[in-house]
Order: sequence, then C-alpha cells, then structure tokens
Amino acid sequence: MTNFPQNGDILLVDLGMVAKVRPCLVLCANPDRERTVSLVAPLTSEVRGGESEIRFPKPPWLAKPCVVNLSGLGSVERHRLQRRLGQFPAERFQEAKKVLARMFGLESPPGEARTGAHGATPTR
Repeated sequence: MTNFPQNGDILLVDLGMVAKVRPCLVLCANPDRERTVSLVAPLTSEVRGGESEIRFPKPPWLAKPCVVNLSGLGSVERHRLQRRLGQFPAERFQEAKKVLARMFGLESPPGEARTGAHGATPTR
C-alpha cells in the first residue's frame, strides 16, 4: 500500500490465514512509532448480534451486509495492507471506540461503577 493508512479506513488486509484477504477497519493506524504495525478488526458477513459487533450501512463495494467484529482485533504489519476500500462512517467509528473501551474495562457499561483490578473500585 503506497499511502499511509488512517484511523477509520477500511482496507483489504492479508491476514495470513491460508492466503485469506479480507476487508478490515483500521482502528489505530500507528500505535507505536517504533513498529510498523496497525491495529485492525475484520469485517464479517457472519452477523451474530454480539456486543462486540458494530453494524454499519452496506457500502456498494460489499456483496452483503456485514459488521465489524471487534473480537477479532489484531495487529498487522503494514506490508499486509493492500488496498483502501473506503472510509468507515464517523459516528460508527466512535461507537467502535466506546465498545473497545468497554471490552478493555476502560469505560463502565451504562449504570455500572467502573472497577479496577480484582474488582476494587479505583481511587482518584
């Protein structure tokens, strides 16, 4: 890929699994200046209704409706990024960031107090 990826891009990515190339959402294009990796989550047409799935309107370049599977989060080296397909809708990207924060315990689900390690409530 000749252009540097941006957060929110949807790219074709070689995930290295039996030559499986699939569209992925770039969640963090450059998490570390010392490494040449990007953090991505795959798009899938296998919609299960899970809390780590982000729905979005089907773009014309996708054959069927799909979701971003945040449970499939991974890092890929930049040479595996093949081609830009489009831009993920900004409001859905913000939703993805909120879901990731909940997945990693960085944000409380609505109505729950945030707890630290071993269930302790963090002090400030």
